[in-house]
Amino acid sequence: MDLKTLTSNRGLFLLSFLACAGLMGFGLYLQHVKNLEPCPLCIMQRYAFIAVGMVALVAAIHHPRTWGRLPYALLILVGAGTGAGVAGRQIWLQYNPQVSAQCGPDLDYMLESFPLAQVLPMLFKGEGDCGKILWQFLGLSIPEWALVWFAIFILVALWIAFRRPARVY
Repeated sequence: MDLKTLTSNRGLFLLSFLACAGLMGFGLYLQHVKNLEPCPLCIMQRYAFIAVGMVALVAAIHHPRTWGRLPYALLILVGAGTGAGVAGRQIWLQYNPQVSAQCGPDLDYMLESFPLAQVLPMLFKGEGDCGKILWQFLGLSIPEWALVWFAIFILVALWIAFRRPARVY
């Protein structure tokens, strides 16, 4: 695969999907091998990575040429923006331990015990261990790395949305 193929819309969508798949695989590794249980905000970030990855995979398969790339880029922007917001909230909780010290039940218990309309606000209050830093790499915690990746996906989606389409001769 050459550089031109990798930087085409299809290549960028495919690379985005592969990155999301790799991130999900690493998250599952941390959970099942390193026994780091994800908090509710981590789980929501996983859903955002899955959403971005699935949209990117469909876009890579569909291979839209001109205006067709815009809906895919917009969906990736929404998914990555949502994930970035959730990651930002978790980072804030990690750097404000007095707020996140009021940890509560895990996501499974909340979903079994409360209606979804009550669970969603609880998730953003930092229920669970969302404020604990359990793992770091190069000085960044898991949600900080997630924010970096969501920012990359946002930039890729903006690049795809606003770059001039290649001329077809």
